[in-house]
Amino acid sequence: MAEPLSSLESGVQAHLLSAVFNPEQVRLDVWNRLREEVTRLEARHAEGQVSPEHMEQVLSLFAEVHPIERLFVFPGEARLQRLAEMARRHDVEELAEEVRRLVGLLSLHRDRACLLTDLDGTRAAAPEGSHYFTTLVVDDMAAADFERVHRGMLEAQRGEHQFLYELLQVRSVEDALVAVLVNDDVQVCVVRQDLPLRSRSPVKQLRSTLEPILAEAERNGDEAGLVVARWVRRLRPHLNVYLITDESLVGREMHTERLFDRVFYRYESAHELNVTVVDGVRERYRTPFFDALKHYASRPIGNFHALPIARGHSVYNSRWLRDMGEFYGPNLFMAESSSTAGGLDSLLEPTGSIKQAQEKAAKTFGAQQTFFVTNGTSTANKIVHQTLLQPGDVVLIDRNCHKSHHYGLVLAGAHTVYLDAYPVREFAMYGGVALSTLKAKLLELKSAGRLDRVKLVVLTNCTFDGLVYHPERVMEELLAIKPDLAFLWDEAWFAYATFMPLARQRTAMRAAQKLAERLRSRAYREEYRAWRARRGDGDAVAGARALEERLLPDPDKVRVRVYATQSTHKSLSAFRQASMLHVWDEDFERRAAAPLTEAYFTHITTSPNHQLVASLDLARRQMDLEGFAMVKEAYQLAMRMRERLREDPLLHRYMRLLDAEQMVPEVFRGSGLNRYVGPGSAGVDEMTRAWAQDEFVLDPTRLTLFTALTGRNGFEFRSKVLMERLGIQVNHTSINTVLMNATIGVTWGSLSFLLDGLRHEAERLEATLAQATGAERRLFDAKVRAITEELPPLPDFSGFHPAFQPSGGVGEGDLRSAFFLAYREENAEFVTLPEAAQALDSGRRLVSTRFVVPYPPGFPILVPGQEVSPGIVEFMRKLDVKEVHGYRPELGLSVFTEDALERAASTPAPEVPEPRTRGPRHAPGHNGSTPATH
Repeated sequence: MAEPLSSLESGVQAHLLSAVFNPEQVRLDVWNRLREEVTRLEARHAEGQVSPEHMEQVLSLFAEVHPIERLFVFPGEARLQRLAEMARRHDVEELAEEVRRLVGLLSLHRDRACLLTDLDGTRAAAPEGSHYFTTLVVDDMAAADFERVHRGMLEAQRGEHQFLYELLQVRSVEDALVAVLVNDDVQVCVVRQDLPLRSRSPVKQLRSTLEPILAEAERNGDEAGLVVARWVRRLRPHLNVYLITDESLVGREMHTERLFDRVFYRYESAHELNVTVVDGVRERYRTPFFDALKHYASRPIGNFHALPIARGHSVYNSRWLRDMGEFYGPNLFMAESSSTAGGLDSLLEPTGSIKQAQEKAAKTFGAQQTFFVTNGTSTANKIVHQTLLQPGDVVLIDRNCHKSHHYGLVLAGAHTVYLDAYPVREFAMYGGVALSTLKAKLLELKSAGRLDRVKLVVLTNCTFDGLVYHPERVMEELLAIKPDLAFLWDEAWFAYATFMPLARQRTAMRAAQKLAERLRSRAYREEYRAWRARRGDGDAVAGARALEERLLPDPDKVRVRVYATQSTHKSLSAFRQASMLHVWDEDFERRAAAPLTEAYFTHITTSPNHQLVASLDLARRQMDLEGFAMVKEAYQLAMRMRERLREDPLLHRYMRLLDAEQMVPEVFRGSGLNRYVGPGSAGVDEMTRAWAQDEFVLDPTRLTLFTALTGRNGFEFRSKVLMERLGIQVNHTSINTVLMNATIGVTWGSLSFLLDGLRHEAERLEATLAQATGAERRLFDAKVRAITEELPPLPDFSGFHPAFQPSGGVGEGDLRSAFFLAYREENAEFVTLPEAAQALDSGRRLVSTRFVVPYPPGFPILVPGQEVSPGIVEFMRKLDVKEVHGYRPELGLSVFTEDALERAASTPAPEVPEPRTRGPRHAPGHNGSTPATH
């Protein structure tokens, strides 16, 4: 049986994340070693001391870099062979000069250096501002034939100034897949229908990973061109792929799989192929709204609408505001307008450039529809809640979700069933909600006769601290219990994952696509039929057995309905508050299009900031064309950071980055993955299994620094060390950790600066402790103990008061009733924490009127209608943080009076409306047709 697809995908990518093997870095390291070696060789040559052994050392470096160099245009295989020939002829001075020149060009320009005229004079110099990319030609043709094709394509490019490319030939399926993985400049693949599977000169470090792909293709007798196209679509789905065939009619399966953007008959028209290649990249580069905004800003327009700042006249004609214009520059004001004409379009009901930009974003992120949101993901979350929920509907939600979800449920009037995530007590944080917890609660609701009211599951993927769910597995099993259940995955911090195969499989959109394809397949129908036969007659998803075994949804009943919200600004190149809402919903037209329109109108401003919309358009373009390279580098940077902190004895003594073994309980790590680097770290196979199979994985780009061994809690370390001393900004702290993110905006220079600063802090602390008196050392040890061994226990969700439990017994809570009941001043009173403890001891039930959210840890420990427990009071008394939303220390906790609770308990619950069929109105920017699958 072939290895599972996700396992193969993640295995290939796991190699590239390995601290042991990074092909691009190996390549650059070898070239730099080669430069150093030929410089030494040149010095020995001047002294007449060159020996055969010295020359063999140089030739061995050429041999080492050759398998990888074949996969790049510059310097490339041909120049490498010329250099090796110089070495064999002992042309030492010429060799040294040429190596230094090529390494310098490689460092400055990478493959774009092939466009410089001083190399071989075959083409004109690249114009300023032009964009370079590589077109990969996967064809086993002879060198003379490739040269003929190359000349034809160069000739066809004459006159093109914006998009320039070079051809790179590889001769096998194996070489093509490696080139796509290691050469970030590849944007186009031109694939020959018939070519060898295996490489004549393989990159040995990736051979074992690619072997299952090649072996499966051999067993199945798959056509080589199809194998290349399938795997390019899986590994880098944004690339343009074209087929070259000798057949007059292409095989039917090539059409049905939709693997190729276009099919060509031989290389009969270099001009047509060139136009297609350039047009494909140009279309991915095109930013409909940003292009329209630039055009608008360049036009002479009289400003008589309600936006005085537009065109900058109110700024530049002011005697008191000119510094604003000097700071921001004229383009910001030229692009400001309240108009939706002139190509600018309306965000609320787009029909032009914004609609096109959203359609391109949907394709890039693998969604059926995508909507731009300019009020942040908080607003995107509320839009989804209002779209999918009616008053009285039941929602299963992780209590640690972002506060916007809780407020969204108040607005929607849905009944909340809070779920507790597993605790990570040593670091005062929570993980994710176990699948067993989700199944148990759904089955409990089913037993109570409430399953028909359950409409939505809300989970955070990945969490603030980097814990990533297995969305496909979660949705599959929950849909077996409730086939029409909808899912909202809050991916505020996970927008980058689409562009990394290892992480893409755990995104909501990719999981929805894979799940939908699988559930509609004939193979799954057979699998389900066999599973039902094993389960016997009766209800297949009931009882304790359903908790212990994997459940399968009924293919005749299941509907895949998945929504994901992403803070584009938090991990991609967009302005603050720029977010996207992605949809994969098989019932979108029938059940969601009209309410989403109304929710969009409710929450989106009628005056959206054009710069935010444009930045979303541009962020999509960047990630479509270079997301793979940028995200891969962010992962490799994170791996290096983990490696350096573990290997440096001084740093490791006081500061450690948390790994999977600290943040994911062993029961959720079936792969056995403990850590990414260091002794006993994950090998490629372990990493592959973890991302393909484990219930939770830790994203290595989330760098959670354990600070307790420095004697400082997370807040102190961030403010006193990182901010004041080092000038380093971070996002989040807990009682004894600081969270840092390795984003696409972090550079290797930033990493070096951070490591140097941390080492300086460790040296300062080491010197201080070396001179400390016994009393000072005991004080330091006590501080460490207080934030390692004496942490306040994390409070579980205590439960809603009966007055706010509309159905009773299954944990549902009516947030909305409790929230608005507290609006009347006479219904609430304040109790201090000591008074609260005494009241609870005396038997009084205290019920919160507000959301109470301490930062850290950043989740609501109390919500409206929730009973205050002794554990919550103890947690708050021991919590040493200055920022607690919803709590005023001088007044205490706001709780309902006993009279208010009695009145609430005696008031009949409002009648819950029956589900209704939504009208035909379409979502913003949607044309009403059946959603296309990307």
